[in-house]
Amino acid sequence: MPRKTPKIQIPASDREILIRWSNSRTLAHQTVERAKMILFSGEGKPVKIIADELRTYPNKIIYWRQRCIEKGLDGLMDKPRSGRPAIYGDDLRNKVLKLIGTQPPKGFATWDGPLLAKELKVPTDAIWGILRKEGVHLQRQRSWCISTDKDFSSKAADIIGLDLSPPLNAIVLCVDEKPSIQALERKTGYIMTDNMKVVRGNKSTYKRHGTLNLFAALEVSTGHIHGKVTEKKKREDFQSFMNNVVSEYSEDQEIHVILDNYCTHKKMKSGYSNVKMFIFILHPLRLVG
Repeated sequence: MPRKTPKIQIPASDREILIRWSNSRTLAHQTVERAKMILFSGEGKPVKIIADELRTYPNKIIYWRQRCIEKGLDGLMDKPRSGRPAIYGDDLRNKVLKLIGTQPPKGFATWDGPLLAKELKVPTDAIWGILRKEGVHLQRQRSWCISTDKDFSSKAADIIGLDLSPPLNAIVLCVDEKPSIQALERKTGYIMTDNMKVVRGNKSTYKRHGTLNLFAALEVSTGHIHGKVTEKKKREDFQSFMNNVVSEYSEDQEIHVILDNYCTHKKMKSGYSNVKMFIFILHPLRLVG
């Protein structure tokens, strides 16, 4: 007959955490198992029965029960381990970070892991370990814009304010266009492959029909998009598009339009008094990176 073991008293807050751990599919297996051990022990189940249900050893359950009694949930975590002694210290780290800021050897455009390892005469794995730890991505590229407009901050604040807290009952529209979209005609249909699979195929050749331009206005509050495709992107086309967009709202509806300073947008008059302002920002910009 299994020996009766004392029931563990589990606080309500700890019980919720243990239940979450025991049902987790992302935590480590040992953490899930230990949580179940403590929950079963809190129900007063004997150690032998818990061991049979979890397919483990009774001594293992006794050990983690005792750890939980002494240290709470922290006792269910593994003790810190010293690990393998570091072979390369801060000296190599400093050399790597200093070296990637210099020009690579002749014939190479950028530094990479093997090239750094060869230059510093260390294994490539040591270099990759340092780069991962420091969050350095040698081949990843990013670009950003810096405005030289002295009033850029105040202009940006006005636009962000419109997005986050627009005037009561006002409509905020973000407008832009995508020019030079290729209008291609390509034959499509279902074909049978060599392994007798039927898939949809596209013919490799196509016919060009010139380019198209897309005007779009995003209604910030609802996510609704007003769109229009035109053959050209002249100011008259943009004027017609904006007139169509504004005409969908009542005459007493206050409308705020946000757009950049593209030449097509400039000197554009909607002819509608309820369009309160057009905001031209981002001028001038300098691309960096």
